[in-house]
Amino acid sequence: MAVDYTVIVLYLAGMLAMGWFGMRRARSKSDFLVAGRRLGPAMYSGTMAAIVLGGASTIGGVGLGYQYGLSGAWMVFTIGLGLLALSVFFSARIARLKVYTVSEMLDLRYGGRAGVISGVVMWAYTLMLAVTSTIAYATIFDVLFDMNRTLAIVLGGSIVVAYSTLGGMWSITLTDMVQFVVKTIGVLLLLLPIAVVKAGGFGAMKAKLPTSYFDPLGIGGETIFTYVLIYTFGMLIGQDIWQRVFTARGDRTAKWGGTVAGTYCLVYALAGAVIGTAAKVLYPKLGSPDDAFATIVKDELPVGVRGLVLAAALAAVMSTSSGALIACATVANNDIWSRLRGKVTSEDASADHDEVRGNRAFILIMGIGVIGTAIALNDVVEALTVAYNLLVGGLLVPILGGLLWKRGTVQGALASVTVGGLAVIGLMAGYGILANEPVYYGLLSSLVAYVAVSLATKPTDAAVLANWRERLAGRGTPELVSEPVPAHQ
Repeated sequence: MAVDYTVIVLYLAGMLAMGWFGMRRARSKSDFLVAGRRLGPAMYSGTMAAIVLGGASTIGGVGLGYQYGLSGAWMVFTIGLGLLALSVFFSARIARLKVYTVSEMLDLRYGGRAGVISGVVMWAYTLMLAVTSTIAYATIFDVLFDMNRTLAIVLGGSIVVAYSTLGGMWSITLTDMVQFVVKTIGVLLLLLPIAVVKAGGFGAMKAKLPTSYFDPLGIGGETIFTYVLIYTFGMLIGQDIWQRVFTARGDRTAKWGGTVAGTYCLVYALAGAVIGTAAKVLYPKLGSPDDAFATIVKDELPVGVRGLVLAAALAAVMSTSSGALIACATVANNDIWSRLRGKVTSEDASADHDEVRGNRAFILIMGIGVIGTAIALNDVVEALTVAYNLLVGGLLVPILGGLLWKRGTVQGALASVTVGGLAVIGLMAGYGILANEPVYYGLLSSLVAYVAVSLATKPTDAAVLANWRERLAGRGTPELVSEPVPAHQ
C-alpha cells in the first residue's frame, strides 16, 4: 500500500497548495465568495460537476447499484436532471441577478423581509450537507489507513476548512477542477472498465444476477418519484448550487456550462450503477451495500491505480464538503448575522470594512462547527433527509414562484416558507424521518399557502417588480455582464 499512500498524501498536499494559491486571488468579497464571477465554460462545468457529485453519488451510487442493479443509477440520475433543468431554464436569469445568496434573490423579488427566515432554513440545509459530507471521511480513511473515526473526520475536515478559509471560492474552484479530473480518471476511465472485466463482462453479469438487476425501473416508481422531489428540485434551489452559478462570467456560460455538467452527471450515474452491479457478481454477500465501493477497489485494482481511485472517492467527498461549507458560511454571514446587525451587504461595499476577512472568519467558525457536529452525529441518512425535506418543503415554492409568477407576494412567500417548514417537521415527527409523506404533503401545503396568501394580499409594488425585471435583464447592478444577453432570454 506504500505507493497508494504516496498518491493519497500527494493529493492532500496538493489541495492545501491550491488553497494557498487561491488566497492570492481572493482580494475582494466577490473574489472570495463567487470567484470574481469570472469562470469560463470549461472551469465552470468542471467545478459544477464536482460539487454535485459527492460521496453520496460515488460511494452511495455504487452501493445502490450493488443493491438494485442498473436502476440504482436513479438517485444520481435525478441529480443530473435537476442540474440540467436549472441550467437550461433558470441559470441565465440567476447569473444576471448578481447576488450572493438565494435569500438575497427573494428579497430582491418580493421587496425585502423574506431573507432572514429563508436564510435560517437554507443555513440548516447547508450545515447538514456539510456535516454529512464530512462524516464520509471516516469511511474513506478507514479503508486507507484503518484510522479511528474521530481522527479521520478531524483530518479530512481540517484540510477542507484550511483551503476553503484561505482562498474562499477561488481555492475551492481550483481544488474542484483537480477533483473533477481525478474523479473522471479514477471512476470512469479506470474503475468502471476494470470492474466489468473482473466480473466477466456484461454477459456473465446477466447470467449470474436476477433479471431485476437489469430492469431500469427495478428500484420502484415511488422511490424514483421521491428522488425527483428531493434531488431534482433540490438542485434547483440549493445555496451550494446557486453559489456556483454566481461564479459564471456570463449567462451563456451558466447555461451551456451547466448543461455539460448535468450531462456528465447522467454518465456518472450509470457508471456507478454498473460498478455496483459488477461488485454484486464478485462479492454477493457483503454486509452492507455501501461497502461495495471500498471492497472492489481494495481487492480488484492494482497498486497505484487503487490509490488513484481512492483519491477519486476522497475528491468526491471534498468537493461537496467544501461547496457546502462556503455556502453555509455565506448564508450565516450575509443572510443572518448581517441582517440581525442591521447591516446590508452589497457588491460595492465600502473600503473601511474588510469583507474578505469577515467571510473568512465565518468559514473557519462554521468549519469548526461542522467538524464537531460530524463527530457527534451518527445517523447520516436521517440528517441529510431532514435537510432536503426542509429545503424542498420550505423554499422550493417561493423561489420558483418568484421566478415564474409575478402575482406572488412577500406575504405569500413568508407563509409558504413557514407553513411548508412546519408541516415537514410535524409530519416527520408523525410518519418518521425517512418516510416519503413529509416532503409530499409539506410541499403541497407550501404551495397552497403561497397561492392563497398571495392572492389575498396586495400585489407586489410595481417599482419592486420593475427593479426585479431590470436585474433579470442584467442591468441596474454595479457589475456588467461580460457576455451579451441574447434577445430571446
